[in-house]
Amino acid sequence: MGWMGAQVPGRPEAASHTGFLHILQPVVAWVWGTMAQALGEDLVQTSEGQDDSSSLGSDSELSGPSPYRQADRYGFIGGSSAEPGPGHPPADLIRQREMKWVEMTSHWEKTMSRRYKKVKMQCRKGIPSALRARCWPLLCGAHVCQQNSPGTYQELAEAPGDPQWMETISRDLHRQFPLHEMFVSPQGHGQQGLLQVLKAYTLHRPEQGYCQAQGPVAAVLLMHLPPEEAFWCLVQICEVYLPGYYGPHMEAVQLDAEVFTALLRRLLPRVHKHLQQVGVGPLLYLPEWFLCLFARSLPFPTVLRVWDAFLSEGTSCRDAESRCGELCPLAAGTLLCPEASAPTSRSHCHCSWSESGCRAAGGWKASGGGQGQVQNRGGARSALH
Repeated sequence: MGWMGAQVPGRPEAASHTGFLHILQPVVAWVWGTMAQALGEDLVQTSEGQDDSSSLGSDSELSGPSPYRQADRYGFIGGSSAEPGPGHPPADLIRQREMKWVEMTSHWEKTMSRRYKKVKMQCRKGIPSALRARCWPLLCGAHVCQQNSPGTYQELAEAPGDPQWMETISRDLHRQFPLHEMFVSPQGHGQQGLLQVLKAYTLHRPEQGYCQAQGPVAAVLLMHLPPEEAFWCLVQICEVYLPGYYGPHMEAVQLDAEVFTALLRRLLPRVHKHLQQVGVGPLLYLPEWFLCLFARSLPFPTVLRVWDAFLSEGTSCRDAESRCGELCPLAAGTLLCPEASAPTSRSHCHCSWSESGCRAAGGWKASGGGQGQVQNRGGARSALH
């Protein structure tokens, strides 16, 4: 399934994001500023002095890497992050953070039940690069899925895939981070591992199949994790953190686009008015940001910081929760309840609002008892249950 295809109404078939860059610069600046404020000032400091060549992802206009160009510390050939910049934390601070994470992950369930605020704070500071492979599966609950389903990934990886999806996936492999050393060669372990992970997901959820936006997400996971752990992290992202994002109709993306538009109208009214005047709707640029989790849109060091916070906290925003009734037309006295066939009044819905607010602020999912329960989509705390 194409992630920028027929599901987006009114989109010109050959439209390019590049043509809208001059229009979207204020929006990107606002998103950057918001994330910097949420994740801490050191997010901006660590990216100063670095260009964004390490963030080149799918469909890069560059034809390929030069054999004489050196890979940076993230594995991107020709990137500018081969050596730590002036804003990079000193080695002693990195070692101190690593020791904190080793101690927290050694007693993970106890840490999450008693010291979740500390985990959240440490994630916002940034997980040490040496420990992301250990922390990401713990944060999203993939380690529990893997323990509860031993051998499942091996069976899926060895099974023949649906020819329809296999052909589509194979065509997309070379587009995923072509300047990363893992994905340079079609026969290399990167592209082959990506093929197996995406094929396994189509067999795991045949009713959903494959979405092109899953490629960059799975590729970033494979940069840090073995294929089996990357697969279970992908399952958690698609089904717990972002339910409805990668399905045939992308209902959740369209709803979140409405929320984003309401936020833009309130916080940046001039930008919102300009985008309306030139006919640029949110579905022309938001799917790449949201579906790919900014993997194609931000410098790679920033992508990792965003992912650290995303896997820790999910999609919920406490600030947005408190204002969702003002911002979102779907949240102004109504919500989308899984048990309701239509938007339901808050006063008539048997949903719990104590966890994370309405669908517009965090999202709902059905609880085990069958009753609609509004919860944060994803987040380390929900991954424990």
